[in-house]
Amino acid sequence: MTSEPPPPPAARSYDGEGIVVSYDAHRCLHAAECVRGLPDVFEVGRKPWIMPGNASADEVADVIHRCPSGALQYRRTDGLPDEVPDAPTRVSLHSDGVLHLRGNLEVVTPQGPRHETRVMLCGCRRTGNAPYCDHSGDCARHL
Repeated sequence: MTSEPPPPPAARSYDGEGIVVSYDAHRCLHAAECVRGLPDVFEVGRKPWIMPGNASADEVADVIHRCPSGALQYRRTDGLPDEVPDAPTRVSLHSDGVLHLRGNLEVVTPQGPRHETRVMLCGCRRTGNAPYCDHSGDCARHL
């Protein structure tokens, strides 16, 4: 009898002026949009590696919106709206079997449904973080 693996730990949060950034390492597939977009905020070799106070909340939100996996998310604390989902919803299947989705999404997970705006879902069904891709299955050969 196989039991379900425990849910991954909650995302870490980083406070900045007018914005709170959350990061879920289990969903990050290292597209590096964050590091290229705002290296003063997102610097992998630094602790903490995310310092949202090093740029405006608008700049941070813009770069986070580029994160294809949804590993980075934000909540505005300055009265401005949180991330608005892309419309219309877009779905694309990449050659490695990963489904990229952007829009107003409800993703069914072992822990229950989650509202999402950006996700990369596993197409090979061998992920350790179902339904999110973690490149632990067949798709890893395409990296």
